[in-house]
Amino acid sequence: MTQGPRVYGSERDDPEPGPQPGRDYRELTGGPLDGQLIEVTDWTEEEITTGTYLITPHSAYGPGGRASYGPTFSRPGGPWVWEGDTP
Repeated sequence: MTQGPRVYGSERDDPEPGPQPGRDYRELTGGPLDGQLIEVTDWTEEEITTGTYLITPHSAYGPGGRASYGPTFSRPGGPWVWEGDTP
């Protein structure tokens, strides 16, 4: 069985960690969450164009650090690129 990308926030042992029908996602590229998806279904347009800080155990600041991801001007619809880590 081929498994697609994992959605950020899903558990590793989740039987369905991938995207679900009818939901909107952005792919995360680069950094500690590379290849995962973030669900943005209920986000406002402003939130989507701003990006987000996501908690990750693999940031430069260790567990609990945050990785910044956001859209680029040339591809506002995604994927979101890693912008760096923050405590």
